[in-house]
Formats: sequence, structure tokens, C-alpha cells
Amino acid sequence: MGWGAVEHRRIKRAALACLLLTAGFTTSCTAEHPKDSPDSSASTSASASASSTEAGARAGAQADALAAAYRKWGIKPLAAPPAPPATKPVAQATAGAGGGVPVISDIPTKEKIVFLTFDDGAEKDPKFVTMMRELKIPFTMFLTDAAIRADYDYFKPLQGLGDSIQNHTLTHPNLRTLSASAQKQEICGQQQKLKDRYGTAPRLFRPPYGNWNEDTRTAVASCGLEKIVLWRESMQIKNMQYQRGDRKLHPGDIILAHFRGPSELKGTTMTEMTANMLRHIQDQGFTVARLEDYL
Repeated sequence: MGWGAVEHRRIKRAALACLLLTAGFTTSCTAEHPKDSPDSSASTSASASASSTEAGARAGAQADALAAAYRKWGIKPLAAPPAPPATKPVAQATAGAGGGVPVISDIPTKEKIVFLTFDDGAEKDPKFVTMMRELKIPFTMFLTDAAIRADYDYFKPLQGLGDSIQNHTLTHPNLRTLSASAQKQEICGQQQKLKDRYGTAPRLFRPPYGNWNEDTRTAVASCGLEKIVLWRESMQIKNMQYQRGDRKLHPGDIILAHFRGPSELKGTTMTEMTANMLRHIQDQGFTVARLEDYL
């Protein structure tokens, strides 16, 4: 897929800006020096200039690598997401008169951002790990023990990239068909397994099939989880399914995808499905942000 010098320069400028800000080489981060120490000031200025040049070189190299990754996967570059808000948006519960654990399908924001989530964990394609490492696309995993137990370690490199592991029950049942105690066993049991395997207790829960009731909310709270996360769009093979009649993405939408392989995707690989999803997002003028930064 063709690129263009403008897109390449945009990525390089963004990478350089991030590195310079991190290193403190912006005009708002200048150091103070005694007025009677010109040599010290000159030396510091020279040192800062050299460091700034070094940071620029690193940013250029990173931008080149990112540009190559986009070309490799056949995707146009996504814009960098905005900085997350200092105060995280508070989502309201969508059901239940008594409040309780919020149930959310999107995040209140005016920014043209969406959030990616991948469910279950049945497909364990090593190329997907490579893709996410190279493209640096944030996403959230909602994992089911029955789907991941054959290879728990597959998900650790993804977690190491900063993509969090969240709760999707032990065996993927329709929770509305279960008693309150059975729901609690499914949710709390998976909570403990994920904490033991990955070192961090999940904060978020997704009910299989999106089916839940008030017993679910009670169980989620008792298991130490904070929010029930649903979705607005689901990615199929080449196209998205939309809940809204206008069949468009909206700011703050949560998108559902799955760890699925060619047998479930009619010969399409997980990386091809993901590339198709990213194209839909980019074509509608959106970019991808990290869900946990807003919750």
C-alpha cells in the first residue's frame, strides 16, 4: 500500500515531540542557572543541544520503524490519540434502579477515539503478538479460562506491551441462565485464576454474549471488579456490525473483536481481521485509545 512523504513526516514529528517532551527539551522545561556563571550556562546549553539532537535521532528511528510496520501490515497510519483526561469520565449504570456497578458500552468523550477489546482467547496466533508489538495499538483482553488454559503464556507478551487482561468468566456461559451463586463462581473463580497467572487482579468484567442481570452486577461487585464492559460495534471478518441505525462509529465507542483463527473466520487470519478493523477505524477518521486510561 502506498504511503507518501506527508504521512511519514507526520509520524516523525509526532514521535519527536513525544520524546522531546519526555526528555524535558521543550521551552517550558528550561533550567535556571546563576547569572554570574556564563560558562556553566553555556556548557549546559551545549549539553541540552546535544541531548536534544540525540533525542531527535531516536525519534526519527522510531518513526521509521513505525512507518515500516504500517507498510508491512498494509494499513494507513492512525493518528496519535489525545492525552487522556485528568479526570476520568464517569459512566452511568444502564440498568437497575439501585445503581451499583456501572454497565458501559462507550465512554463519554467528544474526541474521535474508539477502544479495542478482544474476547475469549481461543486463537493464539504468534503473528498477532508481532503485529501489536510493531503497530503499538492499545487494546484490552477479556479472557475465558476454558479458552486460554491450553497456553496461558501466550498472553503474557501482550500483557507486557501494556495491554491489560480482564475477566470473561471461567467457561463462557450465558449468565442469565445461572443462579446467583453459580454466577459468582464463574466470575470470582476466573478473577482468582487471572490474578494467579498474570499477577494482577482484573478491574473490568465482560459477560459472555453481553447477557447479564442484577445477580451479575452483585457478583461482579463481590468479586472485586469495578465495571461491566459491553460494546457498540463488533468486528466480524471484513465488516463491522453496528448497534446504531446510522452504522457509524461514534466518539468513545467500544469495539468487540475475538481471538479467532481461520477456522472461525472462513480462512481469514486474526491479523487480517485486525487490519480490516483498523482500516474501518481510520477510514472514518478515528484513532484508537487505551480503554483503561478512561475508566
